[in-house]
Amino acid sequence: MLIAHILNEKGGDIYTVHDFDLMERVCHELHAKRVGALVVVDHAGAIAGVISERDIVREIARRGCGILTQPVATAMTRNVVTAAPSDTVDDALARMTDRRIRHLPVVVDGQLKGMVSIGDLVKIKISAVQAEAEALRSYICA
Repeated sequence: MLIAHILNEKGGDIYTVHDFDLMERVCHELHAKRVGALVVVDHAGAIAGVISERDIVREIARRGCGILTQPVATAMTRNVVTAAPSDTVDDALARMTDRRIRHLPVVVDGQLKGMVSIGDLVKIKISAVQAEAEALRSYICA
């Protein structure tokens, strides 16, 4: 299965914040959107980074709650690992595991097209395994 199939199933909602937005706003956005990460864009709309719940916890532990009054650019992950719609779920899972990340922005020609989480990918893998198990049961019992 391809990342494009996941985006088609889950929809193309893309949640972003600007690199100058305050961390407090980012926390509110994460809560309101019920997501674990947001793509950070610069003034031109280009991807500048990703901010995740894990990034926020790390920065609060390192610098205290004062981080909430700082711009997101001070805490975001700058080296963004991305996926393409043509990537397979297995390739994306491997990339996430290797890099210890839980979210991959999906990009085509430098343009943000969506975001997939490890939960999205695991859900698809479980569905595939269940379908295969059912097919084997049907074959054996036929």
